Amino acid sequence: MVLGPLLGLFLVSLGNGFISSLTSLRLDAAHVSSIMIGAISSAYFVGLTVGAVTSDRLIGRIGHIRAYSGFASLTAITFLLQGLVFDPWFWLLLRLINGWAMVGIYLVVESWLLLAGDPKSRGRLLAIYMIALYGSIMLAQALLGRIDAWGSGAPFMLAGVLGSMSVLPMVILPRISPEVGAVEPLMPQHLIRMTPAGVVGSFGSGVGIAAVYTLLPIYLQREGLAIGQVGQLMASTICGAMLLQYPVGRWSDRRDRQSVLLALSAACALLSLLVLLLPAYPPLLMLLLFLVGGCIFAIYPVAVSHSADRADAQELVRVIQGMLLINSVGSAISPMVISPLMNRVGGNGLFWAFLVLHAALAAFFLWRHRHHPASAPAAPFAAAAQMTPIGAEIRVTQELARAAASGHPEQAPPAP
Repeated sequence: MVLGPLLGLFLVSLGNGFISSLTSLRLDAAHVSSIMIGAISSAYFVGLTVGAVTSDRLIGRIGHIRAYSGFASLTAITFLLQGLVFDPWFWLLLRLINGWAMVGIYLVVESWLLLAGDPKSRGRLLAIYMIALYGSIMLAQALLGRIDAWGSGAPFMLAGVLGSMSVLPMVILPRISPEVGAVEPLMPQHLIRMTPAGVVGSFGSGVGIAAVYTLLPIYLQREGLAIGQVGQLMASTICGAMLLQYPVGRWSDRRDRQSVLLALSAACALLSLLVLLLPAYPPLLMLLLFLVGGCIFAIYPVAVSHSADRADAQELVRVIQGMLLINSVGSAISPMVISPLMNRVGGNGLFWAFLVLHAALAAFFLWRHRHHPASAPAAPFAAAAQMTPIGAEIRVTQELARAAASGHPEQAPPAP
């Protein structure tokens, strides 16, 4: 029952992967102001954030398959219109709509995953979801140069085709509609009192992840790399994001997660400094970006796991939903803040921003580690992409729910 939604997600995310990078590259090549590029990039994440807290009611009224068809069609329309009309203000509107429609697609797919799995199987479903999501984005980046060589409008046309095709796997599903749970995240002030490190880590991760998706292609283009090379290096970055979560997660199960957040932030700062100091030689840059992607993207799931360690069983879903929305706010403001810096100091401004951001995160986590040591992990780490508030429940595995209910993770009862 999950094959149709996951195949649809793969197809539409593949198209969205083309457009995400090409939007930044085309705007930069046309010498659009950095402030405008930042606004257009932020518009997508604003759409994601707004849709994450409003689209559930629409899905509940019209049903999952009809909602998916509408969201996918709207996404395809935005792709095609971007290829037809080049106007920065029009693109800003299209990216806002695109973000809103994409998060609706994610909501539908994640609801189907929740229907298909119980707490025992959620870890496996989460892994398959990550492969479909990150795998499609990585493939899109790797193919970017070849698709762009077909002509200036070809990527937008192909993305539109993929968005339309993604409806087909969904229409063969049986007429069953999963229930859409209420989105009731804990308020930020409550989360800050409960887990300051989790809140800061989720917010900082959102800033970093959005900058990778929207501004890293601009940095690479300004280094004189062709679009094909830009795509390969972006694919390497996303590959690191997907593959390094698992070893980092296993490591965080053996250490307190605050120290892991500290190490990841320090590593991001060091890697950013190396990118600034070393020549932009593609093979070396590929390795560095693989590691940068792995560290930046791993901060979020470790921060969420750390927050879940400190939550009661009744609050687990709401805590994870709250962390996701805090992460989304960081993503929404990131391009608007960092792109003017890139305009002032050049493409290297991106990695100066990464250096300052992650050095500040490391300093905060060091202070927390010294003055408020974290407790032992409550349950095994679960790797995760940025999900919707509905899909946050997929992270609540059987082990995590038992550990939170016991109040003493090390004494949690064995699985039945």
